Amino acid sequence: MKARVPGMQQGGMQSMLRQAQKMQEDMQNVQAELEEKEYTSSSGGGMVSATVSGKYEVKKLSINPDVVDSDDVEMLEDLVCAAVNSAIGEAKADSEEKLGAITGGMNLPGMF
Repeated sequence: MKARVPGMQQGGMQSMLRQAQKMQEDMQNVQAELEEKEYTSSSGGGMVSATVSGKYEVKKLSINPDVVDSDDVEMLEDLVCAAVNSAIGEAKADSEEKLGAITGGMNLPGMF
């Protein structure tokens, strides 16, 4: 005896599985594209800038020598953190937007 989902024909189930496979392929393609992208953000009026990859890895950090003050290291640390966090935020927002377009806004655990 075969279990049947009420109102679901065999062709409908196969169609749904094909759609799910297509969505998975599309998501993998978009994720690969996102991992190759770089996101740059700055803080302190451009005195510190950070570039991160779509994998959220810091690729580059630029510090204008004018902001380096041995008496105020804490400010420099704050600017670095702000620039890195902002760049990561841009990468995450881009990922959520592009992957969300594929999933139709479904919340799929572990995807973002």
